Amino acid sequence: MVDAPIRIGVIGYGYWGPNLARNFANSDGCRLEAVSDLEERKLAACARLHPGAITTTRFCDLIEDPDIDAVVIATPAHTHFELALSSLRAGKHVMVEKPMAQSADQVCRLIDEAERRKLTLMVDHTFLYTPAVQRIGKLISEGALGDIYYYNGTRASLGLFQSDVSVIWDLAVHDISIIQYILNDTPVAVSATGATHVMGTPENMAHITLFFEGSCVAHINVNWLSPVKVRQTFIGGSRKMIVYDDLEPDEKIKVYDKGITLNPSAEKAHQLKIGYRAGDMWAPNLPAGEALHAEAQHFLECIRNGTTPISSGITGLKVVQILEAASCSIAAKGRPIQLQHNQSLGALAI
Repeated sequence: MVDAPIRIGVIGYGYWGPNLARNFANSDGCRLEAVSDLEERKLAACARLHPGAITTTRFCDLIEDPDIDAVVIATPAHTHFELALSSLRAGKHVMVEKPMAQSADQVCRLIDEAERRKLTLMVDHTFLYTPAVQRIGKLISEGALGDIYYYNGTRASLGLFQSDVSVIWDLAVHDISIIQYILNDTPVAVSATGATHVMGTPENMAHITLFFEGSCVAHINVNWLSPVKVRQTFIGGSRKMIVYDDLEPDEKIKVYDKGITLNPSAEKAHQLKIGYRAGDMWAPNLPAGEALHAEAQHFLECIRNGTTPISSGITGLKVVQILEAASCSIAAKGRPIQLQHNQSLGALAI
């Protein structure tokens, strides 16, 4: 017996919605049933590409439609919570674009609603489904890099300025989700500074520091006012170091056998001699394929099997809590904000 296709409705056909619609339309075991957007022009473009999908300016048509099994939300951040909550209450599985909501309290309500109704709730942290990030996570978990000393990420470009989220909620959210995934560790404090250069808009550049229990520290630099697009990350370990450049067409990851060695002085035990190790560079071969397609397939599998997504509601909650702490720190001119682990949720609290 062949399982019936999972029927998908996409709310929002602006910047990211077309990519989501395309990938679900091309995924096995599902059907793009309907797409909603407020602009008729965008819906007309959608209808040309997906003639089998219903188009409507009323998002409630998708939520109320009993033929739709799951709703994918790609709308402005301030609308995520209400749309996701309404969809869950209507019995729909939900995948929502990052950030999942504008506050940790809202995310907790979504998690509770999904658990109560036994529905899949997933946040679109696309980078977690890229072969590059998955390979980095595997290298770290296998101990290939040794003890992790630092994560330094730069994510910069010219725009896109947004009115409802700052640059940290738009760009830093990617690095925070990657850090949570590859390090499998929870920061204990957050410090951040930021600035806005366009009156009436949120911060357009920011520096964030995540402190961990051990010696590892993560720095994130995000900027909407960069003359060039940069997507570069350095990860330093006691054994090896990684340069990850997402804009590289081929060698996105380069693993360097470089580092330092510490030897105590024979004459003075309190002094250390620092040596430098410089070995080969290795660029692992990564499989081809679009991360968003892998993420769409993962969402469908979780719906069918009742399994927890890699980017689950709890994952989204942890990221939003760190974003909230960073926002509080910016308002306090960089004062560190302490984070506490919530045992019941497996998440954080400010």
